[in-house]
Amino acid sequence: MSRLYAGLAALVFCAGAWGQEYPARPIRILVPFAPGGATDVLARYVAQHYEQTWNQQVVVDNRPGANGIIAAEMTVKAAPDGHTLLFVAIGHAINSLIYKKLPYDTQNDFTPISLAALYSQMLLTHPAVPAANVKELIALAKTKRLNYASGGVGSSQHLAGALFAYMAKVEMSHVPYKGGAPALVDVMAGNVDFILTQPTNVGVIKAGKLKALAVSAPKRSTSWPEVPTISEAGLPGYESQAWYGMVGPKGLPPAVLKKLNDEMAKAIRTRELREMLAAQGGDPTTSTPAEFAAFIKAEINRYTAVVREAGITAE
Repeated sequence: MSRLYAGLAALVFCAGAWGQEYPARPIRILVPFAPGGATDVLARYVAQHYEQTWNQQVVVDNRPGANGIIAAEMTVKAAPDGHTLLFVAIGHAINSLIYKKLPYDTQNDFTPISLAALYSQMLLTHPAVPAANVKELIALAKTKRLNYASGGVGSSQHLAGALFAYMAKVEMSHVPYKGGAPALVDVMAGNVDFILTQPTNVGVIKAGKLKALAVSAPKRSTSWPEVPTISEAGLPGYESQAWYGMVGPKGLPPAVLKKLNDEMAKAIRTRELREMLAAQGGDPTTSTPAEFAAFIKAEINRYTAVVREAGITAE
């Protein structure tokens, strides 16, 4: 029996020591999108913080493709030691709904680490659309089929628009583009009626090239306090936000997970990152691993009926 206790004590000691020694080599943070986007920028801020704190190289590796599936599969296959991590966006949760088969289980094959940011989206219409508010837009949609733009199938803009149509009980046409920027340009050109997107280019709104009807978050934006939420403006209970966070492979050691979560929270709270997010309409957001796991599950549940009703599929 004494041998057993001695063996268990040794295992506990080794596990604790391993967690304290982490990271033992360079860390790779996979980003499932091209450089320059919100996911990439956030990942690089966190990577820089890790690198400075632990005096260990942290490499951001952009692996775009298949709405994040390529990078996610690489993460699942990596050793669960904290040296391969993945920054994710809403598509990480939604892919399980729009793809018939994934090479992994979204809720069981990853270790959620923390949320990083929430972005409210703004309902923007072309000035020629004869609707001054959400109620008028819904009324208009009941008389003619409106269309909305997005950065692609399964993107945050797509899901926000599909949820809007679903809750308003109207039929709308989805017009996908290869990114949010070209989608917004076509709304400005009057080729598409509206878009729900992150208001990064505030100049075009202030110049009257786009009409801001409402924001998608549950509360008004501090940057745009005069713009109501969609929920208060005519669609009670509506809420849709773009979000970003980090996960690792299934089975990350508790000591390593805690270390990653603690330092990520410190990175998110830095003044530099908070100011950068505020300028883009984002809110720095931290969470425990358990809270992030529950958040991902809630997002899947939120959009299950919407995806089914709208017939959204990526295949």
